[in-house]
Amino acid sequence: MQQLLLFTLSLLPWMPASNCEVTLHGEYSALEGRSLTIPCHYQPQYARNVKYWCQGKTREFCTSLARTDGARSINPAVEKVSIFDDPVQQVSTVTMNHLKEGDSGWYMCGVEIGSMWKADDVAYTYIKVIHGLSAVKTQVSGEEGSSVTVKCLYSERLRDSEKTWCRSGDPGSCRSTGSEGSYEDSSVAIRDDRIGAFTVTFKKLQTGDTAWYWCSAGQEKASVQILVTPRPTTTATSKSTPPMTKVPQPHADSKDSKETRNGHNHLLAIMVVCLCIIILGVVVMAARKLWNYYRKDSVLREVAKMKAKYNVSELFNICLMYLKPVNNHPYMTLVFFFLSEGILGGCG
Repeated sequence: MQQLLLFTLSLLPWMPASNCEVTLHGEYSALEGRSLTIPCHYQPQYARNVKYWCQGKTREFCTSLARTDGARSINPAVEKVSIFDDPVQQVSTVTMNHLKEGDSGWYMCGVEIGSMWKADDVAYTYIKVIHGLSAVKTQVSGEEGSSVTVKCLYSERLRDSEKTWCRSGDPGSCRSTGSEGSYEDSSVAIRDDRIGAFTVTFKKLQTGDTAWYWCSAGQEKASVQILVTPRPTTTATSKSTPPMTKVPQPHADSKDSKETRNGHNHLLAIMVVCLCIIILGVVVMAARKLWNYYRKDSVLREVAKMKAKYNVSELFNICLMYLKPVNNHPYMTLVFFFLSEGILGGCG
């Protein structure tokens, strides 16, 4: 029983803490020859503790690569690994430079507890270093007429390889850097930094540039999609700049409108006058006709009265009587009317 208790106590420093106090992303990938930066987060109570980075999946067989207290391993590989602790943000940052495929494997970020009763708090991640080529963005878009740049990364062993840019399905469209590490024409420019990246720049995008492309180095390839959006129409452009084009116009417009309104007013006045004259003429003519009608009607009534009162011979005598005295007598009109109507057939 005593031996079992001693064995259990001896395992305590190597047992993980019950709560996860250190967090780390589970897996990373990187191209050979490039660098990798890894954040390792911890709880506030560990702000003053020593943090370390080692290669391996168990503490007893983990090769120390970097520590925040300045202790270093005699392993030459440690020279390319560094760790920086930020207690304010509660994160220690590990940087690994000039990665090789042999660097692939398990790594551990730990917080040193310094107690025999509690093991260090640690987190694990797997790093995969690959030989090949990759694009920073697999889809790049731009407006028609603008320029866009595609960046492709390659591993260390591809530094001396020729870099090529091609449109998918069109071998005749391929453009290569050649021995100078660059290529340029009126539409595209390719630049190789000879370290681990080359860029392809479209100088002036056309709608026909929308397609799949691939960048290559040696036998390695990476696909990239280019999307070209149409340029805004002139209608949209004019809407965006109304103050510049329309501010000076209201004065001229108001002046022209005023002159137009004055012209309309003069024309309307002339039309009203003409209409009044026409109406007045119609009224005068109607009044004249009505006057003539009533005058004729009164004469007819007088004739009817005289026919009822006198016989034909008497009317004849009356006719002679009114013909002899004065030509301007008011009843001359009546007599003449009698004659014209044949009432006084014998008068004359």
